[in-house]
Amino acid sequence: MAAGGFCKLPNGTVVVALNLPSPAADGPGAVRVLVHSVNRARALTRLRNLGLRSVYLRGNAAPPTPDEITAVLHHPDGLIWRTAPDNGVASSPDLAQELWRPIRALLRRPTAQT
Repeated sequence: MAAGGFCKLPNGTVVVALNLPSPAADGPGAVRVLVHSVNRARALTRLRNLGLRSVYLRGNAAPPTPDEITAVLHHPDGLIWRTAPDNGVASSPDLAQELWRPIRALLRRPTAQT
């Protein structure tokens, strides 16, 4: 089960954060995915529509930090990711240097070499 959480914003929308195993075979071991949506169910549906079929949010053990909320709100797609921290602490110094990436960079299929 993925660790995650959510935060309801003053305008009624939510930001959902999930730590998931990387869907890319050659990608990082785990990723932190942030989704901005109207509600939690639609946020999870957005991920499922991208091919992450077994994504569930139970509880609020790892809600998004204020920096993560700001990052996802400023992204035009409202769906971003970066490598998840090994120790579960989102404020580690090396993680602060890694930039958030659009979800299509994670789900991109490698092209066949001819």
